[in-house]
Amino acid sequence: MSNQHSPNQNNRYRQPNSDHCFVCGRLNPHGLYMTFFDNGQDEVYADYTVPAPYQGYPGVVHGGIVAAMLDEVVGRVAMIGDHHHFMMSVRLAVKYRQPVPTETPLQVVGRVVRLRGRLGRAVGEISLASGPLLAEAELTLADVPAGMLANVNLHALGWRLDP
Repeated sequence: MSNQHSPNQNNRYRQPNSDHCFVCGRLNPHGLYMTFFDNGQDEVYADYTVPAPYQGYPGVVHGGIVAAMLDEVVGRVAMIGDHHHFMMSVRLAVKYRQPVPTETPLQVVGRVVRLRGRLGRAVGEISLASGPLLAEAELTLADVPAGMLANVNLHALGWRLDP
């Protein structure tokens, strides 16, 4: 495993962000501005509080935002150990167990089930910091086609590790 990680004090490894991604983009004026870490082995996670403007019902995160958060955290498991291993979602199945509250600290976690060849499977969940499971997902992933990345300048996209 190539070590492109930058560990912090808790042995968490920060993953890169881009400039314009809806979920992790630093410059997207409508984005969530999430920051992701991994454990160097099989898990990606984020601690996050969803702002009120992303609600569906009053005080409840819109289901599409919940799905986007799960899609991102689960899809990032492919980047553990290689921040340039990009995979895309082929199938996302979300189970909404309980309403996800806005303005409340959440834990968002993605875990590798299997990454082999150009395909993978991973799972994820969103829970309250105090524990109850709110939503979960299963994701089938495929490597991004080489042709899509052939002429992409990752630096120009703002794909980088922030200090």
